[in-house]
Amino acid sequence: MDAQDTARRLRAIGDELSDRFYERADVVRTLVVTLLAGQHSLVLGPPGTAKSEMARELTGRFEGAAYWEILLSKFTAPTRMFGPVDVAALARGEYRQVYEGRATTAHIAFIDEIFKCSTAALNETLGYLNERIYHPESGGEPIRCPLIGAITASNELPGGQDTAAIYDRLLVRIEVGYLADPSNFTALVRSAVRRPAPPARTTLGLAALQHAVTEAVPAVEVPDAIVDAVCTLRAALRRKELVASDRRWRQAVGLLQASAYLDGRPAVTPADLSVLTHVLWDSPAQRPTVEREVLQLVNPDAGEALDLADTIEELEAQLDAMAGQSREALSEWVIKKAHNKLATAGRRLEELRVEAAGAGRSTATIDRVAGRQRAVRARVLTEALGVDASTVQARF
Repeated sequence: MDAQDTARRLRAIGDELSDRFYERADVVRTLVVTLLAGQHSLVLGPPGTAKSEMARELTGRFEGAAYWEILLSKFTAPTRMFGPVDVAALARGEYRQVYEGRATTAHIAFIDEIFKCSTAALNETLGYLNERIYHPESGGEPIRCPLIGAITASNELPGGQDTAAIYDRLLVRIEVGYLADPSNFTALVRSAVRRPAPPARTTLGLAALQHAVTEAVPAVEVPDAIVDAVCTLRAALRRKELVASDRRWRQAVGLLQASAYLDGRPAVTPADLSVLTHVLWDSPAQRPTVEREVLQLVNPDAGEALDLADTIEELEAQLDAMAGQSREALSEWVIKKAHNKLATAGRRLEELRVEAAGAGRSTATIDRVAGRQRAVRARVLTEALGVDASTVQARF
């Protein structure tokens, strides 16, 4: 299988998962890019946002790859992760661990509730993620693990210095939330009562994935203009007191190469810089600032969409503040202010999407903001005007 066919298959896998998991297209693509770069990712969000299901569905598409999964707790012992003691051998006076089916033999791993890692397992988990090694309990030679990349998940950020060290090893951090677009929520509810058609299921062999990670992705060219753009971005973020480590910046170059490879390009382009929005923040509160700085370099359409997002969020905050007021007061606010602003934002977002798609630029940010516009519009119609929720259309 050549590199182009591998990239096509990976794009098909991404498309299939995006169709299955509503409002997760950018998340799925970012997870694929992270694996191609041989890095680890964190999916951060509340329970019930399909984090685990999405990770399992993606990792299950790689035929021949050894897969390992675990749900951590503060009581998880290192041997449960990396290899339990062979009881039969112990009865013969031999101390030996069984590694098959554990993290030590996995090519791809999914670690749920990563920040609940026990103190006993912390150092081995760090070594596993960072150097791909495991030190046996018997004190023998370190075992080299074939791990390509780990997808991790959590409902919350780390709460102490110990787990903060793990957080630092996760290059890509992706926030997920509950569905925002009312039409997607309707489709989700309907899917619970309808028998879906068997979904398309593209797969990729382990050898093709490994070749892409070790050979094809590192061969993607990084032009001087991209290096200059990365330096400009670093300076802009430092001015806003957002500082990432040199290691993180260096590893991020591999993500840019993986993004270009996935799209079938021999060289990194400015469009690939958008993946850095998932790399250069430590707390979710910093992410919007990082996103704006990145998009100013890459995608003017998305930058304007974020400005519209501010207007939409402001209207939702006003609606929250008006809770308990009379229907007449709410109706007056909708007629004089909310309706026109939401309608204008909706039309402009549609125009921006057409412009971005026509120019071959990513529409992920525009689509996300458009989903928020529809969600706020639905709230305005149902809560302020008393319109029956079942009659609210997805668009103006």
